[in-house]
Amino acid sequence: MTFHSDPVLASMAARRSISKVGPETPTDAELIELLAAVTPVADHKALRPWRLLTLRGDDRMRLATALDAAAGETRLHGEYNTKPFRAELLIAVIASPKAHPSVPVWEQHATAAGAAHLLELALWSAGWGVMWRTGLLVNAREVREAHELSDTEHLMGWLYVGSIEESFRIRMRESSRPALDPHRFLGKMPT
Repeated sequence: MTFHSDPVLASMAARRSISKVGPETPTDAELIELLAAVTPVADHKALRPWRLLTLRGDDRMRLATALDAAAGETRLHGEYNTKPFRAELLIAVIASPKAHPSVPVWEQHATAAGAAHLLELALWSAGWGVMWRTGLLVNAREVREAHELSDTEHLMGWLYVGSIEESFRIRMRESSRPALDPHRFLGKMPT
């Protein structure tokens, strides 16, 4: 079987990060439905060490203010950091580790990243554009406070979610960009 004959694998192979998404977004009810595809993420000891926050409307201005404060930026009256406004919906991905003798924190962070990527794939399959964004200030004190993170939590970044322009969909379908050669990613155990 090739990945083209399986709709799930074909959707995964076609996924692209969309840096400029449109204004339409999934509702919270639609996000809940998509999360059913995310919750089976590989999770040693089923700790569920992740959570998500949606940022819409004024939440994005609170993030803009926190990013500016973290960067030491002072804006003139009426000016603001435009980065959080690249999408109408941002989903903060938070690694929320639980103390466990058999599961180190790095592994729980990997689970959170896996959940974020599965959500990206689920959103893509449902027709939404997504871009996972981070940055040097993602875990700055001001940004952490804006998200009300605990001392043990780690902000993994934000999924910027929105509609995809039809012209971009056409360009993707007509693209002749070759897939990466999978052989370069698979090796054998050294002897």
